Order: sequence, then structure tokens, then C-alpha cells
Amino acid sequence: MPIFVANEQEFLEIAKRAEECRVKRIPKKNIAKIKARTKRYLYTYKLELQNVDALLEKLKSVCKNIVEI
Repeated sequence: MPIFVANEQEFLEIAKRAEECRVKRIPKKNIAKIKARTKRYLYTYKLELQNVDALLEKLKSVCKNIVEI
């Protein structure tokens, strides 16, 4: 069961430990889901589509492997 994170800064701290970060855009619902897989848990963060690109720029410097689905 994934753990939902509501704070962007907290998610970026978790992404530092993540082995992989996945980005899934859902245009019908106008949201994007970003998932960070650590050794033990899967963390999920939801945000609006218009804010995804700004977060991805921050995430590129933090996460080791970013996969867009």
C-alpha cells in the first residue's frame, strides 16, 4: 500500500533516498501522480498538471532515475 505525502518539500526529501521516481500524467482528471520507490515503501504525491514541470525540474537534481509514463 503506497504512502501518500501531502507536502512537496517532504516529498523531495523522500526522493533523495528513492531508487526510482515515476511520473504519470492523467489529463482527464487534470492531475499528475509522482511516485518515489525506496527500498521499503512506495510514496505517492499528487498535484495539478500545470505544476508538474516546475516540480520535475526540482526532482531532476534529487532523484537518481526518473521515468515518465
